[in-house]
Order: sequence, then C-alpha cells, then structure tokens
Amino acid sequence: MAKTVLVIDDDPTQRRLLQAAVEKAGFACRTAPDGEAGIALAADPKDGIDVVLLDLTMPGLSGMETLERLAAKRQDLPVIMLTATSGIDTIVQSMRGGAVDFIVKPANPERVVVSIRNALKMQSLTGEVKRLARKAEGGMAFDDMIASAAPMRQVIRLAERAAVSDIPVLILGESGVGKEVVARCIQGASTRVGKPFVTVNCGAIPENLVESILFGHEKGAFTGAVSKALGKFVEADGGTLFLDEVGELPLDAQVKLLRALQEGEVDAVGSRRPTKVDVRIISATNRDLSQQVAEGTFREDLFYRLNVFPIDMPSLRERRDDIPALVEHFIGRFNASEGTKVSGVADDTMKMLYAFDWPGNVRQLENAVFRAVVLCDGDKLRPQDFPQISGQMPDIASLPAAPVAAAPAAPVAMDAAAPAPAGDGPVPIMDPDGEMRALQDIERDILQYAIDFYQGHMSEVSRRLGIGRSTLYRKVREYDLDMHEREAS
Repeated sequence: MAKTVLVIDDDPTQRRLLQAAVEKAGFACRTAPDGEAGIALAADPKDGIDVVLLDLTMPGLSGMETLERLAAKRQDLPVIMLTATSGIDTIVQSMRGGAVDFIVKPANPERVVVSIRNALKMQSLTGEVKRLARKAEGGMAFDDMIASAAPMRQVIRLAERAAVSDIPVLILGESGVGKEVVARCIQGASTRVGKPFVTVNCGAIPENLVESILFGHEKGAFTGAVSKALGKFVEADGGTLFLDEVGELPLDAQVKLLRALQEGEVDAVGSRRPTKVDVRIISATNRDLSQQVAEGTFREDLFYRLNVFPIDMPSLRERRDDIPALVEHFIGRFNASEGTKVSGVADDTMKMLYAFDWPGNVRQLENAVFRAVVLCDGDKLRPQDFPQISGQMPDIASLPAAPVAAAPAAPVAMDAAAPAPAGDGPVPIMDPDGEMRALQDIERDILQYAIDFYQGHMSEVSRRLGIGRSTLYRKVREYDLDMHEREAS
C-alpha cells in the first residue's frame, strides 16, 4: 500500500504542483487549504497520513502553530516545512518545533521526493527502535500486534482478560504463529510490565541440563559446574517465565516443574534449601497435550496446572486478512534495517501471497519478505522475488483476487408484532416454545452438523468454520461429539 502524503498550503497552485510531484513518485496525496483542515485530516492515525508537507506562512493558523498542534496529537508523524524564506532563525525554530526537514520554495520536485523518502525511512527506523526497546523492557502492547482478522480479535480479547491477573496461560498453535509475541503482550498489559521476561525453549535443552537451566545449580553440584547458576526461574523473579514447547519437557523435569508451580519455590541442583520465587507462568506448545497425557508422556496434574487459561492461536491460513498488513510491516522493517527502498507489493504478488498455504505461518512469511526485499530490483515486490513460493503456485493470473473486508449488511426492518424467524437451516436457533436456544447448544449442533457434512474430515471442518484444529478437537471432547467412525471411513 502506497504511503500517503498530506500537503497543507493556502496557495492552490502550490498544492497542485506538490500533489503532482508526490503522486508521480508513487505516493498517495491529500491536500488541505489551511492548518485547521490539515490537523483534522492528520490528527487520527487511522486516517492513514504518513508524512506532512506544511507551509510555514498561512493566514489564520500559522505553520508553526499547526506544527505544534500536530506534534501534540501525533508525535511520531514526520512534518516537512515549506517556506519562501531561508533564514537560519526560521529553520532552527522549525526544527525545534519537531520538523524533520526544511524546503525553500519554489520547491524542486526531486528535492521534495527525497525529503519524503528520508522522512519515511527515519520514521521506520524510529518505530523499529521503539518496538525493540519495548520488547527488551517487557513493555510490548497489544497495539504492537497486527491482528485485525476475526480469529485474531478473539485471541486479543482472551489475552487482554488474562493480562489482568496472574492466571497461568497455555498458548496453543502451530509453530511460527507468534505465540511468544502474544505472551510478551500479556506481560506488557499486566502489572508485571517492565519486569523480566525470560524465555525458555524446552525443546532445545539437552535432557541432562533441563533441571540446571530451569532451577539453577550450586558450584560443584556436578561435573562441569565450575560456578553457581541461578536458573531461569530466579532470573524471572518478579516477572514472567515463558515456557516455549513445554510439551517436550522430559517426565522427571515435569515433576520438579509441578512442585515449583505449586509451592512458588525452586530447588537448585546441589542446594540444601529452596529459593522462593514470584513468577508468572505462560507456556506454549504446538502439540496436543491432552493426547500426550493419554499416551503417558505428559503428567496429567501438570497439564491441569498449565492449562488453566488456554488461548488458541490461529494459523496464518486462518487469518489471511492480516497478510497485507503483515507484509507492509515487514517491508517497512527491512527497508529500515537493510537500507532498501521497496514501496509495496504488486497486485499479482499479493494474489500469490494470499493463495499460498504458509505451512510455516507468520515466521515463514517474515523470512520470505526479507529475502524478497533483498532480491527486489524495483520499487515493488514481484512474484519472481519469491522464487520458492512462485515455483509452487499455478498460473498466478488465474488466482482469485485478494479478498477485501465485506461491508456490514444493512439492518432489516421487522414488524414488532411478528415473532423472530426461527430459521429453516439444519441447526435451529429457536426451541419448540419459540424461545432462543442456549448458545452452547447451538454451537454443539453446528459442530456436529459440520462434522457430518464434511464426513469427518476435520481439517476441512476447521477451515470452513474458521477455528484452529486444536480448538476444534477440544470442543469435540467437551461436547462428546461423534467423529471417530467418520474419520475411519
């Protein structure tokens, strides 16, 4: 998506000239005849203004006053000043007011475009630095996430509820969906914001070192223990411990983990006394822990301790509406880090990205965009910049266009005296007495109908209903639905 430039100038001729130069360079452009109108357009980030070209001398609200009010409303919005005078005092005053650049009229179109691109690059760098700082300080917020697709909105709602307490959270989902990002945002929205956020990849720890890494060890506790180590629980004291891929912990470590969660203290290897810790536990897995419990590879009591507040993360296939925003975000990040000047994605490329299955989810998309930005020779990403994806796709021209959000349907007027329709679908929403059925009963019947309709093909049921497979299987167990015979058939 092209960046949008707002031109604020009282001279209509100047507005037209600047608009022509901006649009010729590939940017979108909006104009305003005075400061008040410009502030109304630029004040809300949702209006999509990315850069402002602001005339210094205007009747009514002056350029400096407009700059001050814009800075108060949107501190991150880059403003480039335009003026007919080049006095040093004027330039210094503008820069102190928050302007990122200063152009003397008559403005050279090439100079204007270079200034806009520099401002956007600086904005990307600043935004990435702030994001990394928030991540390092344990202060990431849900606003940092790209989560406008319906399945992700449900994830955000659940995560926001989890953040207001210290309830143990289990984040479920395929590898690469962003489980750690959600965990960091939960901490950032909780009372533990700014406290340590310690990540442990349970699947990457050698089995003989699990206890030492999690709980610490004393000097000389075993061969090679040349110094004392605190362990991840003590490192996370006061903050959050994120146990990634917790389903891969060996059984003997699960016993000590359960005790640490129950007692709020850890026993370091070789220590004579336990250490008290105040740690909030968020765990994540791409496995079916209930199935592991049934197979005896995961302790049932630990499962119930971790699975107090489950959150199912959808795969990227289930949240395709987020792909354009994710791609734009990654392009901006890599432009800033690699010094590239990619402005967006060609339409046929976006069709291809929508149609691709993304088995590696958001992590795969991020890496694919990184490679494409490095390979790109033009200003937009083309299908050939994604060779590993375009090689697996059919004729791109035959792919359907990327879907857009549907407009909400207009309300239908109903006669107040007429009863609400019960519906003639396969799952009734009204009971025989004409009253609404419980939502839980409707959901159970819809799930059973979908399983029957798709003959037990659970991946198809998951895709059609727009829910994750782990969520689907959990609900099948909760409602005791009939699915085994159909899966076998």
